[in-house]
Amino acid sequence: MSVLSLLPARRPVPGVFVALAITLAIGWLVVLVDGGQLFNQSTTVSLLHVAAGLGFVAVGQTLVILGGSLDLSVAYVISLSTLVAAETMNGSDGALLPAIGLALAVSAGVGLLNGLLVTKFRINAFIATLGVGLLLKGYLDSNYDGPAGVTSPGLVQSLGYQRVGPVPLSFLLLLAVTGAAWFVLSRTRFGHHLVAVGGDPEVARLSGVRNDRVLVAAHVLCSLCAGLAGVYLASRLGSGAPRVGTEGLYDLESIAAVVIGGTLLAGGRGGVVGTVGGVLLLASIDAIFNQLEVDAFFKQVIRGVIIIAAVAVYARRTLRKAAS
Repeated sequence: MSVLSLLPARRPVPGVFVALAITLAIGWLVVLVDGGQLFNQSTTVSLLHVAAGLGFVAVGQTLVILGGSLDLSVAYVISLSTLVAAETMNGSDGALLPAIGLALAVSAGVGLLNGLLVTKFRINAFIATLGVGLLLKGYLDSNYDGPAGVTSPGLVQSLGYQRVGPVPLSFLLLLAVTGAAWFVLSRTRFGHHLVAVGGDPEVARLSGVRNDRVLVAAHVLCSLCAGLAGVYLASRLGSGAPRVGTEGLYDLESIAAVVIGGTLLAGGRGGVVGTVGGVLLLASIDAIFNQLEVDAFFKQVIRGVIIIAAVAVYARRTLRKAAS
């Protein structure tokens, strides 16, 4: 039996895009009645910037969830990578590439640690990645009281604020990362193996898949995506920020975006295209609330409801899958 035969039939995930269209239509009408304008350039640019930051993390989160794992350390990886990048650049364009390379290397190291804890030490992914995240939190809290380092002007002007029309360069980079992830999942052996491991690890192992290597690679890629999000946020903020990852709720919101996009938390079914739809949905809701000047506490409540609803959808799908 080949690994390809283990893969579930790929299904389109139009539901999240239908929800996105309905949300934008209702939001446009409500904002219009309130005397505002949702579809103007400033709102669109802001929405896509928010989507870019969350999208990088969510694409990486999709990879580990497809493999039946999870990563709760991404928020701290984001914060750490902003500091590594900004402090290494120290305002110099000459240190731009080394700083980005170092930030991504540190992020990949965290992902490697996560993957080894999950595969070699057989620690539950929830506990392992949460523990690593808390270790990073301890380092950040004990060494940083606030922003540190200075992002190079070249990175700020390009990745942070440059646009092609109303579309930020960062969002175009997100589309490129998404396209690369889609290609890996649908056209490479690693992608097929990853989905097979998430669908049924024992059957995948018996078919010759090296489950541990696949999951370690997925965790490294996930942390790399979180590191890329950190570099992007450093370009927006102009410095490193030790709490930007946790304050942005990138761990929980990335999981919510993945599940809303049609990927099962149990693994084995889903994809990055739906994840981007989930990211855009969350960013659109945030943009609508900002236009309506909704109270910050109420916005957090709505985000919590969205996460709960996403998990409820996952639970129903799991029950249907078990019954079929």
